[in-house]
This record gives sequence, C-alpha cells and structure tokens, in this order.
Amino acid sequence: MDSLLILIPIALLFTGIAVAAFFWAVNTGQYDDLDRAARDILFDDDQPAHTREPSEQAESEAQRPE
Repeated sequence: MDSLLILIPIALLFTGIAVAAFFWAVNTGQYDDLDRAARDILFDDDQPAHTREPSEQAESEAQRPE
C-alpha cells in the first residue's frame, strides 16, 4: 500500500509530461504533413546516369572526387 503513494504521483507526472509533449508537437506543426516523407522516397529528384544527357554526365563525372 505504501508503494502506491510513490507510484501514483510518478505515473501522473509521466502522463503529464506525455500530454505536454504531444501538445507541443501539435502546436509546432510536427503533424502537419504526414505524407511528404513517403512521397520524397518514391519520387527522387536525381536522375539515373543512363537517362542523363551526355553533357550532364560529363559534368557529374568531373565533380566526382577521386
């Protein structure tokens, strides 16, 4: 029974911290765009080497460190 006097306030403290962290995340816009990261993986901006123009391929090879 004495352990409840310690565990209940600790549980309430952790719950309060979790609720505060959730509201902080919502207010700072963490959940505004959930789909962008998934689209960024699927639609990469870099072109594969076999689809580049010859002049672009020469430039990329010249910039490559040896």
